Amino acid sequence: MAARHEPLAPGDVVVLPATPERWPDVVTLLGGTTEQGCWCQSWRGSSRARGFSGPAANRDALEAQVAVGEYAPGLIAYLDGEPVGWCGLGPRAAMPRLLNSRTIPAADAVPVWSIGCFVVRPGYRRRGVARALLQGAIDYARSQGAPGVESYPIDPAGARVSTSFGFVGFTSMFEAAGFRRVLLTDAHSAGLPRWLMRLEFA
Repeated sequence: MAARHEPLAPGDVVVLPATPERWPDVVTLLGGTTEQGCWCQSWRGSSRARGFSGPAANRDALEAQVAVGEYAPGLIAYLDGEPVGWCGLGPRAAMPRLLNSRTIPAADAVPVWSIGCFVVRPGYRRRGVARALLQGAIDYARSQGAPGVESYPIDPAGARVSTSFGFVGFTSMFEAAGFRRVLLTDAHSAGLPRWLMRLEFA
């Protein structure tokens, strides 16, 4: 494996959908030492999925979503076979808390997919893992028949932002992938407003 501080070359990172046989890798990326936490459920579902039915409710919800198999609720980035990153995504229509959000409105009725978050393991950050996951998300959404993908990142405007707040992504990364800014939302991360950005496949 390359030294962890070195930037990765294109093709070093392999991005694959989260499928049942890869569930242990999802746990490695999202679980840490606890079953508590978001487990990529903040937009996806019911009060049960938000942890009101016990500390493992979010974990159980994501495991069920991975097992259903209609589409993968996230993608896993691998470097030399080691899981190093996660990107949560899915049809916007399948994310009720996003559909009902007062701070991130729908731009229109186009049934786009939404990219919710990025998680990159310590030691692999700022090396291109998130960019590889973004390209994987574009490719996967297109393969599932989506007309386009949306994201809701922040624009740090040159300021350094903690990686704990950068889970939503940065506008520059999306612009480099061809996304355009559609509207400035009322949502915030790290005290910065989040942009609704879109890449259409037509």
